[in-house]
Amino acid sequence: MSWAWRGLRPILESILAGAIGLGAGALIMWAWGYNPWPAYAALFRESFGSSYGLAGALANATPLILTALTFAVGARAGLFIIGAEGMLYMGALSAVALSFARLPSGLHTLVALLCAAAGGVLWSLVPALLRAYRGVHEVISTIMFNWLSHFLAFYLVANVLVDPVRAEKTLSVARTSRLPLLIRGTDLSLGIAVAVVLAALVYLFLWHTVTGYELRAAGANPHAARYAGVSPQRTVLLVFALGGAAAGLAGAVEVMGRPPTFAVYSGLTNIAGFGFDGIGVAMIGRIHPLGIIPASVFYGGLQAGARLMQMEAGVPFEMVRAVQGVIVLALALPELTRMFKVFLRTWRARRSAA
Repeated sequence: MSWAWRGLRPILESILAGAIGLGAGALIMWAWGYNPWPAYAALFRESFGSSYGLAGALANATPLILTALTFAVGARAGLFIIGAEGMLYMGALSAVALSFARLPSGLHTLVALLCAAAGGVLWSLVPALLRAYRGVHEVISTIMFNWLSHFLAFYLVANVLVDPVRAEKTLSVARTSRLPLLIRGTDLSLGIAVAVVLAALVYLFLWHTVTGYELRAAGANPHAARYAGVSPQRTVLLVFALGGAAAGLAGAVEVMGRPPTFAVYSGLTNIAGFGFDGIGVAMIGRIHPLGIIPASVFYGGLQAGARLMQMEAGVPFEMVRAVQGVIVLALALPELTRMFKVFLRTWRARRSAA
């Protein structure tokens, strides 16, 4: 009975938190003179009420699954990696750069995905080494590298990979390396399968391998894990490598599978934000690789339904974003509370040991 309750409790907590978030969002709209019922009806009808809307939600969820994995893997190991945004930029630009290669279709797609993952890993290498061997906190180093990647990406888009015909974007990804669309007329590509498969593989790694157990043990009790022979340096490097690969793939699937862009635009407008949104999605999914999948679909549905919420219910965009933020915050709150308790317990243990 206790085992069943432990399995059901996160689901029940998420349902309750979602209901609270929806209620709070309804109160906000009502207080400003908007009717919440047609607004919510339009939101969810556009997101999940048709195959087109569901395809849009899944397309939005694809990069979020991958960037959420970056944060979730780190959190399981006791690290707060918030550098998925910069790693995603490097992955996207690596995929674009592979357009210069002349490879057959299929093989070109695979090579571009692998190079994008490698680009994310390479960008994560310096923060990983700083954390593993110099003790530099990963929050500080990954924030710094997000800004470095931001301006480096600006330079590469405008000066190195620029399309000579259309200066507002990079060269388009080669047709031989594009991910095939699953539903014609939508932007849902095979990238969703890449994201789901990687999430499943990460779950199997973390919960069904010795190395994955050591990684989670390092996050649960770093002192006990070190006493048991788990190398902190190896754990940090492995976590950053996994996170960098996932975030790099997020950038790749976005430029290789989202028509009509198939490129990176100046200002990074079509790839910006996914890394930071992935943190919220990871919280909603309880930093669990499988929980991240439905959390990403729900979050992607909120994004897909925002347009109809404005058009049919007359709710302004700023209000839509505020309501979405309240819902996401409510859903993420249970995991935020748990992580804060773990942090407080670890801090007290370190203080008493000192």
